[in-house]
Amino acid sequence: MSGVRVYLVDDHRLFRAGVVAELGRHVEIVGDAGDVDEAIGAIRAAKPDVVLLDVHMPGGGGRAVIEAVHETHPQIRFLALSVSDAAQDVISVIRAGARGYVTKTIGPEELVSAIERVHQGDAVFSPRLAGFVLDAFAGELPAGAARTDPELDQLTSREKEVLRHIARGYTYREVAGRLHISVKTVETHVSAVLRKLQLSNRHELTAWAAGRDLL
Repeated sequence: MSGVRVYLVDDHRLFRAGVVAELGRHVEIVGDAGDVDEAIGAIRAAKPDVVLLDVHMPGGGGRAVIEAVHETHPQIRFLALSVSDAAQDVISVIRAGARGYVTKTIGPEELVSAIERVHQGDAVFSPRLAGFVLDAFAGELPAGAARTDPELDQLTSREKEVLRHIARGYTYREVAGRLHISVKTVETHVSAVLRKLQLSNRHELTAWAAGRDLL
């Protein structure tokens, strides 16, 4: 068995069970989770080498998990495992910090190899997906793919959530209650948003958000 410690995140319980059964003979499975919030806390506690995670899940998806974990544990590596091969999905999680992206059509042996390569620091992609990433970082998205907003892409998923609530007129305390975080954390996120977007106050923030249909 490989010494790579792996954590699995996917909102389909039966799929998780199947992956654990297939991979358990080759790598050390240190845990699995079915939603974003559960995954973030459990990954921080388990400190795996590689996290294998789905892209589309309630609560922000794989990107939200990557961004939250990297705030405290930047050394943990992520490999996206998804049914989607859409350019925008691939680009989104790679921008968030994933080291690779493979589709669920991948075979068990190939998946084990991909996990080991990501653990070693390589970037791993299913055939044809690598081209999406090269095009995106060259500023040339494939036809039909959504163009990114460089300013908005600076923000983490949580910062975007806070931005939307503040722009809609909620107080810091109301935002804290709705997102289940502290008022101090809301203040920290707002300060980060204002700094990254080079805005001075919530009135400018609201105008900025309205201009991008984020309200």
